[in-house]
Amino acid sequence: MSDSPAFSNTSYQIERELGHNRAGGRVTYLAKDTRTQKNVVIKQFQFAKTGASWAEYDAYDREIQFLKQLDHPGIPHYIDSFQTPNGFCMVQEYKHATSLSENRSFNPEDIRRIAIAALEILVYLQNRIPAVIHRDIKPENILLDANGAVYLVDFGFARVGGEDVGVSSVVKGTLGFMPPEQLFNRQLTEASDLYGLGMTLICLLTGTKSDRIGDLVDISYRVSFKHLVPSLNLKWVNWLEKMVEPRLKERFPNALAALAATPTSPLRPPDAQFSQATLKFHAACPGDRLTQVVMLTNPIPETLLEGKWEIAPHPHDPPTAHYCWLSVTPDAFADNQVECQVTVDTRKLMAGKTYHRKLLLHTNTLAKTYSLNLQIQTAAAPAKFSHLPKGLLLLLGAATLIVNWLVASVVLSMGTVEKSVSMAGFGAVVGTAIGLEFAAWLMRSAGGRTGSTTCTLAALGVGAVALIEALASDLTAAGAVVILSAGAGAMNGAVTGVMAGMTVEKLMVGDNPKAIAITTVLLIATVGSSIGLGFAIGFMNLAILTVLLSSSLALGTLVSHLYLKRANMLFSHRKTERYLIKP
Repeated sequence: MSDSPAFSNTSYQIERELGHNRAGGRVTYLAKDTRTQKNVVIKQFQFAKTGASWAEYDAYDREIQFLKQLDHPGIPHYIDSFQTPNGFCMVQEYKHATSLSENRSFNPEDIRRIAIAALEILVYLQNRIPAVIHRDIKPENILLDANGAVYLVDFGFARVGGEDVGVSSVVKGTLGFMPPEQLFNRQLTEASDLYGLGMTLICLLTGTKSDRIGDLVDISYRVSFKHLVPSLNLKWVNWLEKMVEPRLKERFPNALAALAATPTSPLRPPDAQFSQATLKFHAACPGDRLTQVVMLTNPIPETLLEGKWEIAPHPHDPPTAHYCWLSVTPDAFADNQVECQVTVDTRKLMAGKTYHRKLLLHTNTLAKTYSLNLQIQTAAAPAKFSHLPKGLLLLLGAATLIVNWLVASVVLSMGTVEKSVSMAGFGAVVGTAIGLEFAAWLMRSAGGRTGSTTCTLAALGVGAVALIEALASDLTAAGAVVILSAGAGAMNGAVTGVMAGMTVEKLMVGDNPKAIAITTVLLIATVGSSIGLGFAIGFMNLAILTVLLSSSLALGTLVSHLYLKRANMLFSHRKTERYLIKP
């Protein structure tokens, strides 16, 4: 370089200029030591130039004296010094590193390593006897190389313990990085350098330039930076606030204490993302044990999500120690992707109720606590049957009554005309059996198996009646009246059978047992048919009267038994509910 000094009387060959402060007469060069072929840094102090002052010679001489005594991998070693016509030069070990003030971004883990490494250097300085106070810690004086190694440079303002650390006539340091005690030229302590390091770390975290750091300091010298780093781990926020505490007594007493208090958690905390915010459980049967899964994911790299589940208190729930109807597995974890299984045991819950509960997840994230909503619908009260559909059953009874009355009236009139009432009645009974079997076939074709069974049973009953009549009657005179009556009976059987079959299928939609449904429908159809026949033929007919009384008595007994049984089961269930958990 043509503008670079030759230093001809030395073994140093200038490579390039690294930086300069022309007003202060300071220039820094990268050079090569021709004796060792190693790169070195040469700081040239030109006190004889315009704008420079020989009064600053003491500061640079003091830096040389400090560096001669220091031996730490984080402090570039002093190598040599020599005079020049207008000042002198100091030679230091070269570190291929750049200052923290360079335009670049740092991830949270980088800043954490810088903080620890810088504190370790300060621990070394403060453990010396007497302790060394740097007095000018700022981003420009901390270097970082490509491997993450940290170096502290520029000891021109440094002081040692005892009287040398005390009051001086001139305040030296960099505004914004000097603690209040240094700014007001008061006694410095080992805690004083922590302020500058804390401000440096805040610069890195917030992206604030060194010359703008004063924007973060209020009139009471407190540093306001939390609004610029909303996702910063609270432990690190508290630690940094203690590093830059304006009151000396409230700051960490020294670098060793600050290093010991450095949070082990990363600067940016993990996050917890839920696969769903609400879990809905629906019990199909009383006493079901229900399970659902919620997936938790932490998307923040280089962090570990830690969590512990807690069941939120509820006024109707038993103490936590007996809270065995609701559980989470695992109840505690340390993983960035975890599958949590939530289990609900409905045996301890009231039937037919909706429960709303919350699970609380305590984590090491910024939010600290998350809530997971649970909605639990229990099954209806246990019962062997549903409420009987009274309207449908009454409609079946009325329909069978009307159909049988009309058919019986027609058949009776045909028998009277042909003077063969018994033959007409026999034909109607046989036709009814055939019509019921036809209805059974229709129900089976439509997929109504229970309805088909009901029609078949009815057909067998009516067929037995026809057989009895055949044995007791003289069929030799059978003629056209039998055929016509059979046709009317077939229509009666088909209509009655279809209605009975459809009613049974409707009852089977509920919880009614198959046998109860079929028996109930057959008895109602029998009662309705016998009443319809009674209107047409007369209630004093012994067969009709016997069928009507027996079927009515059986139907009344069955229905009364069913309702009494249901009432007893509901009473027992409500009695048990006193010991169950309320919604």
